[in-house]
Order: sequence, then C-alpha cells, then structure tokens
Amino acid sequence: MIASEPTPSQPMRPKKNQNEDKTTDTSKRNVNLFELANAQLERAFSVMSVSDALRTILKQPKNELIIHFPVKLTNGKVELFKGYRVQHNNILGPFKGGIRYHQDVHLDECKALAAWMTWKCALQNLPFGGGKGGIKFDPRNYAIEDIEHITRRFTHALGNNIGPEWDVPAPDLGTDSQIMDWMMDTYSNIVSMIDKQAVKRVVTGKSIACAGSAGREEATGRGIVHCITQWASDNRVDIAGATIAIQGFGNVGSHTAKILSRMGATLIAVGDHTGYLSSPEGFNPYKLEEYAKAHKGLKGYQSGKAISREEFFATKCDIMVPAAMELQVGAAEAKAMNCRVVVEAANGPTDLDGEAILLNRGIQLLPDILVNSGGVVVSYFEWLQNKRSEQWDITDVRARLETRMNSTYRAAADKAHQLKVDMRTACYSLALDRLVQVYTRRGIWP
Repeated sequence: MIASEPTPSQPMRPKKNQNEDKTTDTSKRNVNLFELANAQLERAFSVMSVSDALRTILKQPKNELIIHFPVKLTNGKVELFKGYRVQHNNILGPFKGGIRYHQDVHLDECKALAAWMTWKCALQNLPFGGGKGGIKFDPRNYAIEDIEHITRRFTHALGNNIGPEWDVPAPDLGTDSQIMDWMMDTYSNIVSMIDKQAVKRVVTGKSIACAGSAGREEATGRGIVHCITQWASDNRVDIAGATIAIQGFGNVGSHTAKILSRMGATLIAVGDHTGYLSSPEGFNPYKLEEYAKAHKGLKGYQSGKAISREEFFATKCDIMVPAAMELQVGAAEAKAMNCRVVVEAANGPTDLDGEAILLNRGIQLLPDILVNSGGVVVSYFEWLQNKRSEQWDITDVRARLETRMNSTYRAAADKAHQLKVDMRTACYSLALDRLVQVYTRRGIWP
C-alpha cells in the first residue's frame, strides 16, 4: 500500500533521524537523508502516472553493501575500517557514483546519494544507474601512505561488486584523482590476466596520466555555471555585474566561483566549515582557492570581514550557491535569504521546510540533480573515451558538456511550465519518464 501522496506545495516530511551521524556542525539537521530523497520522489509521483510496482522498486536500492576490513597502518597498528557501497538502480546501465571519505559517512546517506545519482543519470539520458559509497573515517588524520593502503584494501574488499560494466565509482567528498588511480590499479591487479588493460574505466575521475578525461576536475562547477547562465537568460539577469554567495570552497565551489568571476560576476560572500567572510567589493576566487588549499580552509584569510553563518545566509545577493554538505538550508536559512535564486551545487543541501519557504517567498531553486550533474556527464565522457581507447581535447569535452547541460536545462524548464510545478519536480518527472519507458518495455523478470 502506497502512503497518501503529497501535493507539490505540501511535500511529505521525512521522519527525524536517529542514525550514527553525530556531526558537531549545528547546521546539519536531524533529518534522515534517505527519507528526504524519497519525499522528493513522491512529489514527482503525485504529478505522474506510475504503477504501484514501479514506485516500490524505485524507492529502495537493489543492493546495500557494508564491509569491515582491517588495515595495518604505518605506525604498526591494525585498524578496522567500515566501508559502504549502495547500488540503487541499473536498468539504464552500470551503477555510477562517488566514493567519499568522511567521518560521518553512514548507510542512509549513501542510499540517498545513490538514489539521487539514479535521477541524475536518467535526467541527463546517460547509460548509467545510481550508486554511492565511502569509508567512515577522517582522511585528514592519516598519512598519505595509510590512505593508499586503506583505498587499496577497500577496493580489494569490494572485489567483483564493482566493474567497468557493473558499478563504476568516482571521486566525491574527501577523495580525488589519486584515490581513483589507486582504485583502478588495485582492481586491474585482481582481475584475470586478459582484462588487465581493459578495465581502466572501472572508475572515472582518474588523473590524465592514468586515462582520465580532460575537463573532469572542473566539470561539476562548469555544469553549474551553464545552469546559472540559462537561468539568468530566462530571468533577464546580467551575469556581468551579478553578485554571488558560495558556501563551500572545495573543488565545486572554487571552480564555480572562478568561472563566474571570468564572466564578470562578483563573489561577495563565502564560507566553509572553518568560517564565513564577506566583502562588498568582491573576493579574488583564485587567491581564495590558493589560501584554502594551503590552510585547509578559509579561516584566517586576510581580505574581507569575518561574519557568522547566519549573516552569510542573510547576505543580499543575486545568486546563493550552497556547495558544501547536505542539509544546510532549513527554515531559518530560507527565511533569512535575500537572493533571487538558490543553486544547489551540493547534494541535498535544502530540506523540505527550507524549500517550501523559498518557493513561497518567490525565491527560485535550481535542484541538485540538474545543477551538479555536470560531474557525471563528464564521467560518462571519460568512461566512453576509455571504452574506445580515445583521448578527447578539452575544448571538445567542454563543448559536449555545454550542449548537454543547456539541452537538459531547457527540457526541465519546459516540463516545469507544462506541469506547472517547481524545477525539482520537473527534473524528477523527466527522469521518471525515461525509467518508466524502459521498465514498461522490459517488464519485471521472471
């Protein structure tokens, strides 16, 4: 029996979460992320005709893996690590999604992120399904040699649960191209001799030297900018002269800021887990990035004025970009915001109360499954290059990404207008359209 369905204006409220995520960041709400993801999905169900059977299938992952594995560290001690891999859906193709290294990784988080990957891939019409995983530890507390050993041992423990035509991991929070290079190398050494050189596409986000793709590191940020550009055109906003506030200044936030600055936008507020800053004259995103990498955060940066987290979200600007962790925008932040649009560069940054308040206030919201999907689009390009033994030029990668992002944005905007719904519901509806067509043709075996 399916629970009573919410209307777009009155979405289901996920239950309070009692899981193991005990972060000290008071901005992280006590919300079950997987129930949030399913509540968003229910909004799309409410405007579509989807069978009860398919609703049941799409609301749960196919596989949930929890792996405990020992690693002997460089200090001689043996530590037991906990790893996850959730495989949500593969009706369109191999599971696809990141591996994150973070002390707060937990099962329901991975389930939510895997589900969002299913919708992203279907929305972008990619031959992938959704997956996500990670290891529950803080890599900042370990030597690089230990991180390599942990990565290789985790990859070995996953074994044939990943593969170039089955499940293709990628970088995420706390991981990068070096981690992917180690995963690919480890996997290539545990498969049969005949496959050793044919499995480079087992992961994406690798370094260029190890068969990665040009433009992959910037892909998520560049995709975000394409969505902002489309929104600005629709709403008669000139990006040259627009003001931006960005929460989170890692890979995604910094690339978004740098590209927008080259287009004439001004970054007037910025923040991360170490603190928040404002500057009416604008920050130099290149210097900010350099400082953040050197000091592992923005705290202590000499330019601008230190502000509170509450002041950051109340900053008057044209475009607010949450590019940090999930569940950062709730009712308090939504009530305080003084912007024209919220661009969800992070996964799941806005809870249901926050989103409802933003929409009721007339503040537009561009959803994560559209906005930050540039990363998986270029991951697909990398996977395809590896499959064909090709190496595309960066101008070719950028052109293909721009075409795909602009086309998907326009389709989502048209769907929102057609159904008279918000952009998130429109994006889910597009993704569901593609999944329903495949399930209808293939059926349920046996």
